[in-house]
Amino acid sequence: MRYLMTTKSSSRTPDESLFAEMGQFIEELTASGALLATGALEPGGLRLTSVDGEITVTDGPFTEAKEAVVGFALIEVRSPEEAVELARRFRRIVGDGESEIRQVFSQ
Repeated sequence: MRYLMTTKSSSRTPDESLFAEMGQFIEELTASGALLATGALEPGGLRLTSVDGEITVTDGPFTEAKEAVVGFALIEVRSPEEAVELARRFRRIVGDGESEIRQVFSQ
């Protein structure tokens, strides 16, 4: 099962300790084969809206900085519980904040 884990900003200020802990976590997930991709997201972006065949493109940002998704990880695990456990470990590293997990369906 594949899951997309997204995260909003954290209460923890990035420092050498955070980078080391996160680096170790990413290495572990990569070695196990669970981590397929990870990355940070730009705060702006573009929004495309379609109404009656008319497509409008709008420049971001679209939400307050504290509500914006700032990063993601695409993982492959055996169960939803495994995805939750990895997200719990991530939140323990980065501190207070909010993450979401969504299953990615293949076609």
